[in-house]
Amino acid sequence: MKTSTMSKSKTFIKRFGAVLIWLLIWQIISSAVNKDLLIASPVQVGLRLFELMRTGAFWLAAARSLLKISEGYLLGVISGTLLAVLTAAVGFLYDFFYPMISTIRATPVASFIILALVWLKRDNISVFISFLMVLPIVWANVTQGIKETDPKLLEMAEVYSFSKGKLLKLIYIPSVMPSFVTGVTTALGLAWKAGIAAEVLSTPKGYIGTELYNSKVYLETADLFAWTFVVIALSFILEKLVVKILKNLLKGERIHDKNK
Repeated sequence: MKTSTMSKSKTFIKRFGAVLIWLLIWQIISSAVNKDLLIASPVQVGLRLFELMRTGAFWLAAARSLLKISEGYLLGVISGTLLAVLTAAVGFLYDFFYPMISTIRATPVASFIILALVWLKRDNISVFISFLMVLPIVWANVTQGIKETDPKLLEMAEVYSFSKGKLLKLIYIPSVMPSFVTGVTTALGLAWKAGIAAEVLSTPKGYIGTELYNSKVYLETADLFAWTFVVIALSFILEKLVVKILKNLLKGERIHDKNK
């Protein structure tokens, strides 16, 4: 226990030191350029971020972006998982949906955003784009997990006449879970970045992406850096939160199985 705590402390110190070094490099570059319009200093960005955080509009914009992108992300995870189960069970459905999934993965995000501007209200574009980015990743990972389920375990289940529920709970879910976790964590970062990009291009009122766009238009470099920091920070927090939720679910499932 002590060794684990010491190891975590050392890792934290190393990463914190690396952050400080990069901030110093940033400050040196900013001082060398000596043009706030091109590169705002870390101090300027920090002060501007503090000013923004004291306003209600800041928290409202952050909440709106979080809710909309999270909505698209969850829809993508649920739809991708269900679609993977269906396509794995029915070969025809796999062949039917594969071209569509491949097309979504190959199409640039900007193309979808432009099309969404024609189809949808501005407030819903980030939901749609996040959904499209998540669906193929989750589908591919869950499908792979299902295909890689140990055939020997399936044979054993057949010998012992497992019910469909028991087969799903004891064999398929444990086999698919590692691929599922990888898929949803990978998709989260992509959904967040694509969702913010959708906001930048669609400029719905009172969202993070719109604030980024306005910062560029009005040449407010400190604001641009501050809002970019917010995007990075929220992405980091969301990823940690999703990983923690998944770990707790897996831990709870193991404890439940042991008690049984």
